[in-house]
Amino acid sequence: MTQPVLFQRARPLRVLDAFSCIGGAARGYQYAGCHVTGVDLRPMPDYAGDDFHQGDAIAYIHDHGHEFDFIHASPPCQGEGSPAKGTNARRGNPHPRLIEPTRTALEATGRPWVMENVPGSSVRKDIRLCGESFGLAVLMHRYFELGRWTTRQPAHPKHRGYVRGWRHGEYREGPYVAAYGAGGGKATVEEIRAAKGIGWSTDHFNLREALPPAYTEWIAHAYLAQSSAGRAAA
Repeated sequence: MTQPVLFQRARPLRVLDAFSCIGGAARGYQYAGCHVTGVDLRPMPDYAGDDFHQGDAIAYIHDHGHEFDFIHASPPCQGEGSPAKGTNARRGNPHPRLIEPTRTALEATGRPWVMENVPGSSVRKDIRLCGESFGLAVLMHRYFELGRWTTRQPAHPKHRGYVRGWRHGEYREGPYVAAYGAGGGKATVEEIRAAKGIGWSTDHFNLREALPPAYTEWIAHAYLAQSSAGRAAA
């Protein structure tokens, strides 16, 4: 995807990266020239951003979100999406559902924000991004809810084939790796690093969880383009 030409900012956009994991999202914002502060409940020695705080992300948004220019939030997806619904829901899901309290905290800051999650989650489907849009070897569809700003949905390119691996007892070859789970032809550490463009971590679980930086680089440029257009029109 081509990125728009932006007006020069006096200083880098200060981004809060909530539920940061190792900073797949952070690195994308950095590529767009932003200064990124991450917060996560777990220690993240591999975090790619500029600053990191260990703690509750929602509480941090409540207490400090207003200090940033823009907030990105990626609440854990384990309590969301199809694996947490239907028959699976009746079996019980130990994972908290954090989208609603995260949205409430984000709105209270008065800052522009984006919240990301998986298909089937309760995030508003303002933007859908796919690895194929960026020439990545992973599909990883993700939806983005936009708060206090908007942009147009980019085109969704046709997929070029299957995700490589076992599915329903059949092994298929394809141009994409399965960057989720383990075994059954799922991607290795090196394959996920290459597919997502994440070269700074070797933690298989965190690599699976992390967003490809290309997604948030696109989000950052879209937000900055809208901000630039607003300043030009003022």
